[in-house]
Amino acid sequence: MLINTASQAIRPNLDKNTPLLVVFAIFLIIWIFTLAGTTNVTNWMIENTLTFLFIGFLVITYKTFRFSSLSYIFIAIYLSLHVYGSEYTYAENPFGFWLKDLFHFSRNHYDRIVHFSFGFMLAYPMRDYFMNKMKFPAWVSWTLPVEITISFSCLYEIIEWVVADVFFPKEGDAYLGLQGDIWDSQKDMFMALCGALSITMILLIVKKIRK
Repeated sequence: MLINTASQAIRPNLDKNTPLLVVFAIFLIIWIFTLAGTTNVTNWMIENTLTFLFIGFLVITYKTFRFSSLSYIFIAIYLSLHVYGSEYTYAENPFGFWLKDLFHFSRNHYDRIVHFSFGFMLAYPMRDYFMNKMKFPAWVSWTLPVEITISFSCLYEIIEWVVADVFFPKEGDAYLGLQGDIWDSQKDMFMALCGALSITMILLIVKKIRK
């Protein structure tokens, strides 16, 4: 079945998996271009702190657990969206302004896209890990990613506040990207939850159809 096949895919070996190397190379190029194109290196470094840590985690754990190819693609897409946002700051992202003009939004919604993608793109890799590494029951592997998504979203918003307020007070407005919305943090967490629920429902529907 489609879902099981993807979940139980052969763990890719970097020196033999050309598609995975291509995905990694494309992300690396995007990452370098965002650094070269940014006008605010300090903000770029702040925004990419967790990116460095996340990639470090994937490298360190690679020998003990390899995600499926689909999981790595989802991870690369999410990280690409995030680093693209860090080039301009989320509030000043050109694609967000294009959407704002096209749909007559009241603000730049690029940050909402990335927060939704956090849940949508990373819930599947989490499920992959829980099922194939931790050997959790199926129902746990379905529900834990949603719970972790909302928990991590809350933790991230707290970290954002601490980093901006304590370490980089001058960069706080650009880093947080509130755009005058006092409920920005809560809406960001809600978008991440919607993303995780959406991919979970899609996978369940596909699984049911395939059966």
